Amino acid sequence: MLGPVILAASRSDRMRRLISAAPVTKQVVDRFIPGETVDDIVPIIRDLTDKGLELTMDVVGEDITTREQATAARDAYLQLIDRLKELELGPKVEMSVKLSMFGQALPSPTTALDRGPSGPAPAFQGGHDLALANVRPVVEAAAAIGTTVTLDAEDHTTLDSMFAIHEELRKDFPQTGCVIQAYLFRTEADARRLAASGSRVRLVKGAYKEPAEVAYQQKHEIDKAYVRILRTLMEGEGYPMIGSHDPRLISIAQELARKAGRKLDEYEFQMLYGIRGDEHLRLAAEGHRMRVYTAYGTDWYGYFMRRLAEKPANLRFFLRSMITKG
Repeated sequence: MLGPVILAASRSDRMRRLISAAPVTKQVVDRFIPGETVDDIVPIIRDLTDKGLELTMDVVGEDITTREQATAARDAYLQLIDRLKELELGPKVEMSVKLSMFGQALPSPTTALDRGPSGPAPAFQGGHDLALANVRPVVEAAAAIGTTVTLDAEDHTTLDSMFAIHEELRKDFPQTGCVIQAYLFRTEADARRLAASGSRVRLVKGAYKEPAEVAYQQKHEIDKAYVRILRTLMEGEGYPMIGSHDPRLISIAQELARKAGRKLDEYEFQMLYGIRGDEHLRLAAEGHRMRVYTAYGTDWYGYFMRRLAEKPANLRFFLRSMITKG
């Protein structure tokens, strides 16, 4: 399978330099990441919302190594929210955030001396509290302009922290969403809990390299898990967000929604910017809520490589472009 190989390349400095230097790379990257700054992205936001689409915005950049970088990530989202307020587009555009950007993976400043010689260890190691402190102002600002934030899922070792932060934020901002990944064994139980709590939940297949001890490895197993989990969400009390470009899964989602008696505004589809744009418009024209996951920023490499890993067609597109344009 090429996916794990590509994901390994996403963590390689040598591959980053090689791919970044390729003449065709910017042209191909622009297909998925249509800008580096807020000013770049405003015309995209206007264009998509004018077409009846909604958006979720991701400021790319996950390789956070300092508290200052985590603060800068927070401020980048606050800048975006300020622009959305000026544009009066808050209700049409939400935010997607990765807690790693907000410092979740940083070492904890708490020491044994801080806790006392026999004091309890913190419930979560690393930068859990820092990530919560940084993301809360973003969630507050988003709520003030009539929109919300969804916490993206990352690798399985981060999820207990992510769900704890999600639960904490929902005490004051119950519209805060989260992402679950169908390929993880734990996700069916997570889905039952979240569906019962009335949360907003985006279901995706999963794009991180996970060991066989925690995740399905075969596509057909992941697809079957996706359908089981989606049924749980559709029959529950929450708001399902179907994150998929798979025509078969989209059809199944529509049928599950119908059987569950859901109206068109009681769930939504989400797809990536640059992939199946005609399908975005088709679903919106049929009256579905269709949200386009749109990323921007300068630190695009990790995001771009995961898009290649997720879908073989993306990789073929990139390789063909390198051959014909490089």
